[in-house]
Amino acid sequence: MDRAPIVAGQFYTAEPKALAAEVRRFLAAAEGREERPTILAMAPHAGYVFSGAVAGKTLGRANLSGTLLLLGPNHTGMGSRYAVWHMGSWMFPGGALCVADDLAEALIAKDPRLTPDRTAHLNEHSLEVLVPFLWAKNPEARILPISVGGGGLDELLDVGRKLGQGLKARQEPVSIVVSSDMSHYISHEQAQSRDSLALAAIAALDPAALFEVVRGKNITMCGVLPMVVGLAAAKELGASRAEVVAYATSGEVNRDMNRVVGYAGVLVS
Repeated sequence: MDRAPIVAGQFYTAEPKALAAEVRRFLAAAEGREERPTILAMAPHAGYVFSGAVAGKTLGRANLSGTLLLLGPNHTGMGSRYAVWHMGSWMFPGGALCVADDLAEALIAKDPRLTPDRTAHLNEHSLEVLVPFLWAKNPEARILPISVGGGGLDELLDVGRKLGQGLKARQEPVSIVVSSDMSHYISHEQAQSRDSLALAAIAALDPAALFEVVRGKNITMCGVLPMVVGLAAAKELGASRAEVVAYATSGEVNRDMNRVVGYAGVLVS
């Protein structure tokens, strides 16, 4: 079963040529390309007018593998806790990326908490908005989308470790792409301050510290759960360095500095 786009014409243009041109423009703003393989990239998922620049600078610089494990939050509350879209393709205006069904089969066999489940993805935008960027970088890339919708810290860390072990066992490399925005609907200054705490934990490659600071400081980072899972997996894969590539808020676009959303891009290698 293929997944049709649900936010084309809302979060990004539905016109294929205009979409391709916009995405390539965002990617072209990246400062060089990483020499080391990217184990994990975190990028935002808002409307392109707000978050496209951060996503482009981050993914444009990333040195991604040909197979990508996508981890995103579940905004809708629908579906299972760790929902895997396990076959078919993900379409967007002008193209599609095929799902890595062999990777899905291997990871589901390793951890029964991973569930073949399209329901969590049908009305969820967080991974969809990154697909045109990933296709523009490599039209032959294969993806495995997983929606992360719950779980306490111990469970999230364990799921992440098992994902990392599963990826490590494969002959070909797999990069992880996490979709997350940062603080929501606070002032620009508050967002910068709070988000810096979460980003410091990420830069330290400490998924437990990320979980605790987001909860303890009431940081409304919507993708904290998939990022905890992703960081735990990245550490299992030998990650030794994380860098915050870009940060911005919506206020820098619409000039409303009193009620912003924060966007960050991170590369882990």
